[in-house]
Amino acid sequence: MSILVVDDSRVVRAMLGAILNSVGYTDILVAESAQGAFEALGLDNGAYTTGIDLILMDLTMPGMDGIAALHVIRAASHLRDIPVIMVTGRIEPEYLQKAFEAGAIDYITKPVHEVELLARVRSALKLKHEIDQRKAREHELVQTLKQLETANQLLQHMSATDGLTGVANRRQFDGVLEIEWARASRNRLWLSLILVDIDCFKLYNDTYGHPAGDACLKTVASVLVGSIHRPEDMVARYGGEEFAVMLPGTELAGAAIVAKRIRARVESMEIAHARSEVSPFVTLSLGVAAAIPRKDNTVSALIAVADKALYEAKNEGRNRVREYGGPMAGVSSAE
Repeated sequence: MSILVVDDSRVVRAMLGAILNSVGYTDILVAESAQGAFEALGLDNGAYTTGIDLILMDLTMPGMDGIAALHVIRAASHLRDIPVIMVTGRIEPEYLQKAFEAGAIDYITKPVHEVELLARVRSALKLKHEIDQRKAREHELVQTLKQLETANQLLQHMSATDGLTGVANRRQFDGVLEIEWARASRNRLWLSLILVDIDCFKLYNDTYGHPAGDACLKTVASVLVGSIHRPEDMVARYGGEEFAVMLPGTELAGAAIVAKRIRARVESMEIAHARSEVSPFVTLSLGVAAAIPRKDNTVSALIAVADKALYEAKNEGRNRVREYGGPMAGVSSAE
């Protein structure tokens, strides 16, 4: 326990130090003025010393008195928890009131009585110990809460993200698609959906192995992500080798441009696929649909239409984009 004794009297400083030393308080700092106290506390140089557990402060000192000094100390947030006992020969109520208002927790009258001094010092140090323990628990609680928050964020991210490719998973995509469908319905906006399938992917896995298949999925996902540019656009892994791209506020023609760009980029990468029935390289089939939602249709209809377009792309030979322009099961393709 470190105790700072502040008194302009050398005799008083020596006496207080001797009494405290006699019962085992050996870490005693002394100062003969308010300025000396500030130096010991690090207030004069920004060192911000916090190792002091108790201050015994003379009320009446030349220059700045103990009350004014206490105001300065209490103004430093990192020193506010240090108990301060005023040591004074003045016991007028107005002085004591000012001392307590300034932040003193107790006072000792001069001449100092050893029993009284030690009793009050023990009480103050016990208070400081309890304050330190409370602050330590609070700090531990804050750190625990931060760790829990980080863990929750990680869990939320994991629950919304495909672990292999890093894009949104099917669950996250379905939820966001419902939200965007409702927003498009309220604001009479277009909403486009692209479904993407890697051609002959089972044969790719059988030929090159699952690690190569995983690498292929990651590459295709990165191409999809690199092909969208707006924060509201979204890419998701929709199934094993199937992906989905959502483009809010985009008409069918604009979505078709994005789909064709995706197909061309993957093909141009020339990822070898010796057993493909379409090309010596990995290729994609893509189905595109778009709608302005109405009250008499659902987002399921948009998905069904995009899936139908994807089926047509695969049925016609794969490695192509198909935009479904036929009846849309209640989905409005134009207004």
